[in-house]
Amino acid sequence: MEALAERLSHLGHHAEGAIRVVMFYDTLMRRRVDLPALARASAGLAECVTGIRLHGTGRTIRMSPAGTPASGTAPPGTQASGSVPPASGRVAVTLDDEEIGAVWLERAGPPGPFDELVLERLALAVAAVVERYGPAHTTMADPALVELVISADADEAARARALRLLGFAAGLPVRVVAVRTPVPLDRVGALVCPNRPVKAASLADVGVLLATTVDTARLPGDVRAGIGAADGPDTSWRQARAALRFTTARRPVVHHDELGALALLAQISPDAARGNPDVTAMARLAGNPDDLDTLDAYCATGSVRRAAESLHLHHSSVARRLEQIARTLDIELTHPTGLTRATLALTTWRLLSE
Repeated sequence: MEALAERLSHLGHHAEGAIRVVMFYDTLMRRRVDLPALARASAGLAECVTGIRLHGTGRTIRMSPAGTPASGTAPPGTQASGSVPPASGRVAVTLDDEEIGAVWLERAGPPGPFDELVLERLALAVAAVVERYGPAHTTMADPALVELVISADADEAARARALRLLGFAAGLPVRVVAVRTPVPLDRVGALVCPNRPVKAASLADVGVLLATTVDTARLPGDVRAGIGAADGPDTSWRQARAALRFTTARRPVVHHDELGALALLAQISPDAARGNPDVTAMARLAGNPDDLDTLDAYCATGSVRRAAESLHLHHSSVARRLEQIARTLDIELTHPTGLTRATLALTTWRLLSE
């Protein structure tokens, strides 16, 4: 404020106009306007096209003095890398000492007497809006920001900034979900968290959802999802990826905290797993999908009759299949220890296929 007062004292007869600019933006912020409203109001004040760009999302807003989106394209100088046009004046938008975007004026003639002050106050206002609300209300997010949030190598300050840029308020718990889906990822995100913040991005072969709550009952039936349990997004992501590996057609959604000791299977080296006789036998059984599905149903239910119900077969048919499977595996499936061995072998074999 002292620096601002000193600047105003040097403006002489322009001081009154400068004070009005300051009051103009103070009023906008008290009204908690969003980014389009800021650009619209600034364009009317400056009487020229005004632009706002956020680097993290690539979102650009350009408003004309008439209060409508500016026609045409941005002035020469805009690049796909995320830079903004030089126009007649430009100021960086910073948050926590990091440049997160820029604001500019597209004045055809020489700069106005208050252009510099307008841009400075607009940049401060944009930073405040981003910090309060986040940059966008869409489900899909910049993959680079999502990757920063879930990375084990990110420092906590960078992770907090990325979460804020994605629209998550400070201190808000964030769950991570790893999904494989034939359904568009943004639709999946909107379904599992319809009334709370949620962001989605595709990383390699896996979809990532960041959400404050997760309603798995709303997931489409052909979606596989692993859900992390930890409060920290980086740990929650590792848990979600591990849980996704345990999903099956019969169990499409797996919460990591429900795996218990089974989660340790994901840490076994592939070579050690392939060398186990039970897993080797399971690989032989995999050549017959019906036998594999029968064993899966039996391991999931622990009962011949319940397995038969889930397979829509007569229990005597399932019993005969299980006798043949037991001979192939050389495991006594009717014994509790045998059932445990078969379950672990089947699960481990599936993890090798991931």
